[in-house]
Amino acid sequence: MERARPLDRAGPLPSRRRVLKGAALAAVPYALLPDARAGAETHAVDHATAEWQPATRANYTPADRAAPRPLDLVIIHVTQTSYRKTLGVFRSPAKKVSAHYVVRSWDGNIAQCVREADVAWHAGNWDYNTRSIGIEHEGWVDQPAYFTDALYEQSASLTADICARHGIPIDRAHIIGHHEVPGTDHTDPGPHWDWAGYLRRVERAAR
Repeated sequence: MERARPLDRAGPLPSRRRVLKGAALAAVPYALLPDARAGAETHAVDHATAEWQPATRANYTPADRAAPRPLDLVIIHVTQTSYRKTLGVFRSPAKKVSAHYVVRSWDGNIAQCVREADVAWHAGNWDYNTRSIGIEHEGWVDQPAYFTDALYEQSASLTADICARHGIPIDRAHIIGHHEVPGTDHTDPGPHWDWAGYLRRVERAAR
């Protein structure tokens, strides 16, 4: 996510991304769907240690991605705001943004906000949204202290679990940063994200 705008999508979208976002919004009449009330329901999560913290249905596309198109990407994000505020953004129908998971900095707590079968709006590229799971990490790209061992460990366990369940290879071609999405103007997870260490943790968690 871009440093100048928390969660980036809260402000006006760059013109080259407006068409992509429009495709997401056109995919479902979200205004006609009931809102998911935070804390008002329990839900079976996809990752065993996650807690259910639902995004509003105005911020993602309900789908069934088990077939025919497989998932083949995990996209790593950094929130550029706090964990609590990120969950608040995902619950706001005005924001038009979500991710499947958010990982808290200090203890690695994982919130699931969108079911993996559904399409979260996190990549800024509709094709990549339809193929991926998005994981937000609490912190700022220029403040590496937020990338704690707990955050890395729990995120790596989550990514290993996602890869195992969806048959995604554990490598840098399939676990990518938001900055690697075609057409993006984002920089996250930024230069301080330890890619080599993170992939080692994912591989270890997958054993």
